[in-house]
Amino acid sequence: MTHVHIIGGGLAGLSAAVDVIGRAGVTVYEGGPACGGRARSYFDKALDARIDNGNHLLLSANKASFRYLGLIGAEKTLTGPGSPIFPWFDLEAGLGWTLRLSRGRFPFWALSRARRVPGMKLSELSMLARILKAGPDETVSAFMGTGMLTHRLVEPFAISALNTPLETASASLLAAIVRETLALGGEACCPWYPAEGLSESFVDPAIAHLTRLQGEVRCGTRVSGLDVAQGRVTALRIGSETVALGPEDKVVFAAPSPVARTLLGPHLPGFAAPDAYESIINVHYRLPAPVQARGMLGKVGFVGLVGGVAEWIYLKGEILSVTVSAANRYATHDNEALIATIWSEIRQSVGPVVAGGLPEAVPPVRLVCEKRATFAATPAQDRMRPVARTALDNLALAGDWTQTGFPSTIEGAIRSGVEAIRVLDL
Repeated sequence: MTHVHIIGGGLAGLSAAVDVIGRAGVTVYEGGPACGGRARSYFDKALDARIDNGNHLLLSANKASFRYLGLIGAEKTLTGPGSPIFPWFDLEAGLGWTLRLSRGRFPFWALSRARRVPGMKLSELSMLARILKAGPDETVSAFMGTGMLTHRLVEPFAISALNTPLETASASLLAAIVRETLALGGEACCPWYPAEGLSESFVDPAIAHLTRLQGEVRCGTRVSGLDVAQGRVTALRIGSETVALGPEDKVVFAAPSPVARTLLGPHLPGFAAPDAYESIINVHYRLPAPVQARGMLGKVGFVGLVGGVAEWIYLKGEILSVTVSAANRYATHDNEALIATIWSEIRQSVGPVVAGGLPEAVPPVRLVCEKRATFAATPAQDRMRPVARTALDNLALAGDWTQTGFPSTIEGAIRSGVEAIRVLDL
């Protein structure tokens, strides 16, 4: 029986394992103490609470992600408003509003002052059409206008999707996102996120599913080398252990790109992978009791911010969790100053609709900076992304850093795992 050895237990590796487990034996090798990579949950002793290492929002257009959740029986672990609505707050203007997209492709929402971005002009919609035609060497900033649609929607959307400053970010990667979301209308843009945590939705059910079907997940098991002969991988090296591969065995390499360059470079002449990265900052504030919000924030559970440091605020019980994308720009900032600034932005935007308000003093807090959260989504880095198929007969690549056509997203990672299995003819 064919056995598939999967190096890396992030969502790309888990996706590959889940996709093939019914047709082959599976072993997942994860170097860290837990699977999930950059999309997992853990208990933080300082906060005395379980938190996610990042905040991730799915849209209903993310078909690969929902297929994956369906396979592992976790599709009901997500929550959301059930319609394409997005609360926003402009910190500079002190203005809150809710974007209410129309279900179909025609943007009826733009015709209604109650549903569209405040201050936008209908003529600004042509910007989205231009983005869809972007070439591979063009950057997002070349397409940005000066109106409120740009300032209050497209710019924050693009930075969140690409995690890269718009002056250098790839317009064609943004076009790929727009093509599958906004261009398809609100039906493709309904927001969803884990009701409990990332691990509870994406990781734990996958491991349970693999275990039920006799798959093996080995955490704390770092693959340190590959043996290659006659155009195929013949063994995996794990410290002093050697795992020999049979003639029908396959390998999916789903570890991060720096590891790929180290382990695969000697065996794949000319191998290239992204080597520039952008960080993401997540700040988690622990309140004495679960946050009770009124109005649209209470219904949706998150709000997007414009004009400040914070970009998204999520209500997670007693935790207020904030995301800051493209965070390399804050690398030299003092963490305590960032924490205080973000808390003031939370109090301004969320405080007025929280029952009992929010304290002026910063509550217990944890700042987490993922320094290599994603590859820098620039045209140059995008060209360095390898395809899934390799010159070795039984080796395929997976990971959001491979050529998925998407930037670094959960959807891209999950698609890459499925693609790796496909090119191995399994």
